[in-house]
Amino acid sequence: MAGRIAVLAREFRETVPPEVKMDVAELNRREVRDLGRDPDVMAVTLPMPTKLVEPVGVPAAAGAAWGIAAVGADKSTFTGKGVVVAVLDTGIDASHPAFAGVNLIEQDFSGSGNGDRQGHGTHCAGTIFGRDVEGKRIGVARGVSQALIGKVLADEGGSSEMLFSGLLWALQNKANVISMSLGFDFPGMVDYLVKKRGYDIRPATSQALEAYRANLRMFDSIMEIRQSYEAFAPGSVVVAAAGNESKRPQYEISVGLPAAAEDVISVGALNPSETSPGTYVMGSFSNTLPDVVAPGVNVTSARAGGGLTSLTGTSMACPHVAGVAALWWEAARTEGTVTRAGSIIGKVTAMARSNVFEPGIDMGGVGRGLVAAP
Repeated sequence: MAGRIAVLAREFRETVPPEVKMDVAELNRREVRDLGRDPDVMAVTLPMPTKLVEPVGVPAAAGAAWGIAAVGADKSTFTGKGVVVAVLDTGIDASHPAFAGVNLIEQDFSGSGNGDRQGHGTHCAGTIFGRDVEGKRIGVARGVSQALIGKVLADEGGSSEMLFSGLLWALQNKANVISMSLGFDFPGMVDYLVKKRGYDIRPATSQALEAYRANLRMFDSIMEIRQSYEAFAPGSVVVAAAGNESKRPQYEISVGLPAAAEDVISVGALNPSETSPGTYVMGSFSNTLPDVVAPGVNVTSARAGGGLTSLTGTSMACPHVAGVAALWWEAARTEGTVTRAGSIIGKVTAMARSNVFEPGIDMGGVGRGLVAAP
């Protein structure tokens, strides 16, 4: 391993918990080996490409936001009031009416500047905490009044160190819920090594696999930091889209990174059944073996530049779960008990419903079931 290397290290041991910093530098193999012997270095990896969990198909005309009722947010007495949410995505259209009155704290990790020229981050944020637009409710937790918006994908794509830096920022700024609708681009890294670096396909695949493993270790190390923070503060619930690589009935692909990392709630996408009214089926594209599932087909939310649009994908399911987690945070605080992220993760997964699916559905594809608001 040599080249442009991401390094996660403890910066100040004397603080409680220790402060941690992410750096990226050009290093040779010897320098990488030396870092591996440093007790303060938690993980070292080659950055690899990241990309959106791209919506399936093309945007559609805005319809009713059916996911709000599907997760029970329309009947919940909770709104997410007092909960801090982080959205790590393509940024946000801060001027959109859906975010009126929300304190949006924007931070660019991509180098392309704040704002959302792609539209994906705006749509996801709208599902989590958007206010009503054009008389339509789009937000699961529309009482959220502060959000951390980490732009971890440049307008043309991203790299894993952007995500790692954004995730650390969200953790260190005490986000209660962190939502990520993106994935690690293994094929993209192979393609880069072959076309830009002149590798043959076999060594390119081998190096990309090495980078994928190292990036998983890096992500797991950051999630260990999340757990250490929870000993001193409420902590953060991390939610990620499972991915859209499946093609049912031909084949199914399992959950990918970062959703497959330790301690992350992975989210698959549901669609209303066409043959059994009142029940749900898996989206044909949704990766299998998620922790939970949520509405992910024809989801109406905010469109960058104004108005509403409907998108499809596990990217659209993930923010439903982030919004439900915000409602559970408020519910737990209302009870007056000491609340930690671990207990909220337990609520989100344990209270998911498994009796709402079309008869004969493969339960391995839906995890614990459809998330439910308190």
